[in-house]
Amino acid sequence: MQRRTRGGGGGVMSDRVTLGIDRIKCDGHGVCADLVPELIELDDWGYPIIRPDAIPKSVLPHAKRAVSGCPTLALRLQALASHR
Repeated sequence: MQRRTRGGGGGVMSDRVTLGIDRIKCDGHGVCADLVPELIELDDWGYPIIRPDAIPKSVLPHAKRAVSGCPTLALRLQALASHR
């Protein structure tokens, strides 16, 4: 089940979402890993390694904060592709 929102965030809303990253925009500040360590680890150079799993509902507010707190706007919430 998926629906698109209008206005405001303009993002994709779904029961199953994950974090996506634009690796070109990312400068490796590490803010995301501080805000949501359950989903993001940093590599040796400080760039995020994101778990590809669906974000648990209990962690979703932290993931949203990480998306809005990214200094380069490199993070995004995205619908998890379903495998049918």
